[in-house]
Amino acid sequence: MKCQHCEKPATFHITEVLGPDGPHVVHLCEEHARAMLSKESASPVASIAGALAKQLKLGGKGSPETETKECPVCGISFFEFRNSGRLGCPYDYTHFEKELEPLLINIHDSSVHRGKQPHRAAVSADSQARLIRLRREMEEAIEREDYELASSLRDQIRQLEDAGKS
Repeated sequence: MKCQHCEKPATFHITEVLGPDGPHVVHLCEEHARAMLSKESASPVASIAGALAKQLKLGGKGSPETETKECPVCGISFFEFRNSGRLGCPYDYTHFEKELEPLLINIHDSSVHRGKQPHRAAVSADSQARLIRLRREMEEAIEREDYELASSLRDQIRQLEDAGKS
C-alpha cells in the first residue's frame, strides 16, 4: 500500500475513530508519519502520536552499513529484520547487538533476560547456528544442482540432530 501523500510504501496505518462517521484510516510513509506526529494536536490521538513518535526515533533508519549488515550464519540483513520483525537465528542477537539494544530496552525496560528458563537441555547456540548454516548450504547446493554435496550436507545435518536428541 502506498502513502496517501507520496509514492513511497506506507509503513504506518493509523485508524482514528471519529464519532458517528466511523473509523478513518490514514496510510503514511515514515517521513509523512513523522511530519504528522510532530504537529501539536489537541485530539485524543496526541498520546498515541507521542508513542509512535518515540518508536520512530528508536526504529528510525540507520546508516546504509547497518541496513545492509548481514548475519554470517543465517544471512538475514538488518533491513529484512526491520521489515519482518523476525530474526533468523540465535546468533543475530550478538551480531545485531548494537542495533537491537535500544529496541529491547524500549520494549522490555532491560536488555537482560530475567525469568524462568526451560528445564530441558536446550541446543547450544553454536550447534544451532551450525545447523542453520548447513541447511542454507544444502539449499544452495540443490539450487546449483550439486546433489552429491547436498546429500553430504544432509547427512551432516542428521548427525547433528541425532547428537542433540541423545
